[in-house]
Amino acid sequence: MMGEFLAEIRVRIRETSTSLQAAQAAGDEFLADAHASELEDLHRIAALHGIDPYSA
Repeated sequence: MMGEFLAEIRVRIRETSTSLQAAQAAGDEFLADAHASELEDLHRIAALHGIDPYSA
């Protein structure tokens, strides 16, 4: 169960990071802010569950 959660968090962080970079490159500050906020939420959720989404 935790393995699936960790895998999903990793996927969502990767996808959100990619979207954030694309929004920044396009100069879309509103969308970049939205993605940055979502990224912060994903990191907070991971921390609440005691996991490091970047660990091997």
